[in-house]
Amino acid sequence: MIIDHITCYEVKVPARPGAVASESINKPLHMLPVGAKAAWEVQFDQLSKIILKLELDSGIIGWGELYRDHDWGQVEAIARVLLGMSLKDLTLQNLPFTFCREYDGFECAIWDAYAKSHDLRVVDLLGGPVRQKVRVGAWSSHREIDEVGDLVSNFKQQGFDCIKFKSDLEDDVLAWCRIIDERAPGMQVIIDPNQRWENAFQVRKRLDGLQEIGNVLCLEDPIPRWQLHEYASLRQYSSIAMVRHISLPYILQGQRIQDAIQAVQLSAVDGFNFNGGLANFQRLDHIADAAGYPCWHGSEVDLGILEAMYLHSSAAAASCIWPGDIFGRLIREHDLLQQPLKITPPYAHLPEGPGLGIEPDLEAIAHYLVSKKEYKD
Repeated sequence: MIIDHITCYEVKVPARPGAVASESINKPLHMLPVGAKAAWEVQFDQLSKIILKLELDSGIIGWGELYRDHDWGQVEAIARVLLGMSLKDLTLQNLPFTFCREYDGFECAIWDAYAKSHDLRVVDLLGGPVRQKVRVGAWSSHREIDEVGDLVSNFKQQGFDCIKFKSDLEDDVLAWCRIIDERAPGMQVIIDPNQRWENAFQVRKRLDGLQEIGNVLCLEDPIPRWQLHEYASLRQYSSIAMVRHISLPYILQGQRIQDAIQAVQLSAVDGFNFNGGLANFQRLDHIADAAGYPCWHGSEVDLGILEAMYLHSSAAAASCIWPGDIFGRLIREHDLLQQPLKITPPYAHLPEGPGLGIEPDLEAIAHYLVSKKEYKD
C-alpha cells in the first residue's frame, strides 16, 4: 500500500454554449482572486483543474480532482510528502499535510485508493449510506427575464423539481419566480446572491414579494457573511429559509467549520450549503444533524470525480436532504468519466463498485489536457 507514483493531468473543460447565463450577460462567477485579478473577474471554466492519479505499489489506483485554480507549488509539496508513504500509516481524517485549497483533491484520491485496497466503497469509510440516492437540483447563473420560462420548463420536463439561480441586485428575482410559478408549477427555487444583496434592507425589499409567490425554497448568503445578527433578523422577518454557505476551500475568505457552530448558536439560519472534503463534510454534517438543521452539498461546477465524492459524502450524511449542487454534466462539455454518474432527476444515485465507483475517461482527459506532471518515489 505504498504510494509510489502520482500523476497530475491539468485540464480545462469549457462550459456548454448558453449553459451558464444569457449571452447578453457577462458576470464571471469565480469569487476568489486569480493572480492580480480581483474576485468576480474570471469565469470558472477559464480556470484549469487537476485530475490526480495516485498509484500504489500494489497496482491499485486512486483518483482525485482538485478545485479550480490550483497552486502548483502546493501540489508538488503535497506529492513529495506522500511519495513513499503507506496508506496503512495514514489517518484518513487528518492527512499529513497542511490544510489548503489542494487538500481535498488529494484526500479524494487517497480515500479512493484506501477503499479499493479493502474492497470497500468510499461511503463505507464514512459509516455507510443513509440513502442510496441524493436529491439534486438544476442550476443557472444570471438570466434575462425572457429566457427563464423556457429554461425552467425544459428542466421540469427532465424531472428536476428545484432550480438554483445566481443573483445580484440587478436581477429581477420576483419576475423570475413568477415566471417559474407559471411555466414550472411546483418547482422550488434557491436564490444565491453570493452576499451581493449588500444589506438587510435590500433583502427585505424582495422578501415580501417572494414570500407571496411562494416557490422559494431558501435564500443562500444574501448579505455579507459577517452580518450574522442580520441573518437572524431576516429569519424572523420572513418564512423564507435563510441559508449560510460554508465553503472550507475558500481559505482566503477565512471560512471554517466553527462558522456552522456560530450560526447555530445565534439561531441565524435555517440550514446550510456545505463545501468540503470527505472528513470535513462529515464533521459539518454532524453539527447540522445534531442541531436539527438540513443541508446540501455545494460545488464549484466540478467534473465527475469530485461530484462522485460529493455523492458518497451526501449519501452518508443524515442532514443532507436539500437538493445538492451536483450538476456539472448540465454545464460543462464533459465530466471526464467513462460512464457518467447516474442521474435521474431529481436524484443522483450512489455509484456502485469499490472506491468512488467511477473510472476516468483517459481519452477525454487527453483531449482537454493543458499539461501533465509526474512525481515518483
